[in-house]
Amino acid sequence: MAFQCQRDCYMKEFVTSVVSCCPAELKHEVNGKKETLKGFNVKLQDTILFPEGGGQPDDHGLIGDVPVLRVTRQGPEAIHFVGSPLEVGQEVQVQVDWERRFDHMQQHSGQHLITALADTLFGYKTTSWELGRQRSTIELDTPSVKPAQLQALEEAINEKIRVHVPVTVQLLSIDDPAVEKVRSRGLPDDHAGPIRIVDIEGVDANMCCGTHVSNLSQLQVIKLLGTEKGKKNKTNLIFLAGNRVLKYAEKSYSTERSLVKCVGFFFYRKEGDNEFMNIIANEINTEETLVFLTVGEEKGPGLFLLAGPSGRVADMGPRVLEMLQGKGAGKNGRFQGKANSLARRGEVECIIFIFTNNQ
Repeated sequence: MAFQCQRDCYMKEFVTSVVSCCPAELKHEVNGKKETLKGFNVKLQDTILFPEGGGQPDDHGLIGDVPVLRVTRQGPEAIHFVGSPLEVGQEVQVQVDWERRFDHMQQHSGQHLITALADTLFGYKTTSWELGRQRSTIELDTPSVKPAQLQALEEAINEKIRVHVPVTVQLLSIDDPAVEKVRSRGLPDDHAGPIRIVDIEGVDANMCCGTHVSNLSQLQVIKLLGTEKGKKNKTNLIFLAGNRVLKYAEKSYSTERSLVKCVGFFFYRKEGDNEFMNIIANEINTEETLVFLTVGEEKGPGLFLLAGPSGRVADMGPRVLEMLQGKGAGKNGRFQGKANSLARRGEVECIIFIFTNNQ
């Protein structure tokens, strides 16, 4: 039984037949608890669902209207775990969960690109990798990666994406001389059939069983989030590719907005003037955020600016003035003046924090 996406990873539907269906159990985690699910292991004549392997999780999808919960590999065969029995010999349509498949394609091709350029630029070899649910990790055979190297690597990676480099797949016999020229960490002991080579034109050629994009432009963008200390004097490089970068940016922006809404924005500097504070306030969306800025001696005289939604500023302004023993006035969502003492600045910030969280 062949995995029919060896050359075309963009197949979303496929008609095949059921070869066998046997009772089975699947051990998995639900909310951190290990559970055993009863179901059936199904073999198909052919399949488009990728069995987990090579650091890549399996595909999910449907056989007919029956959800496929896990796909594993036994030698050359793919085993599909399902919750309901299927009739042996019947013709069925297999559908792949495309959102999950394409996400895995982006992360896996991204890993190949990062691995190749980390080696080319700095001689850092990849010893393993993991495609995680939210982020992916590449283990590099180096004690550390300098910030400047990380930046240079990210720039080189995204430059390759911008120039639309093709990605192709070749199937070679194991005795083909070309096999010896490609990057590989070895074949599984139970490997059978041709050797699959994923080639990023002019960048990398690597033995790989996984699903990949057909052009680096389909990766959209890659973000290197940073590094962590790995095992045995190695470094774990954390990355996101494609749609994960967009989701990460959206989530980060939403988190930032919600935090600013809740706690406001506070800033103090010993040296500065009214113009300095107004420049800062102009860079912040004071229609939604309450901003409290101060300059001057930490426990002596200084200047202050309270900016934000007009109603909140009108409510808080006189109280701030009183606590700072100052003089000032406000209009149009800004209240500023001179403070005789900034000693109670921390108290003002605390009151603003409580005030904004009670709105």
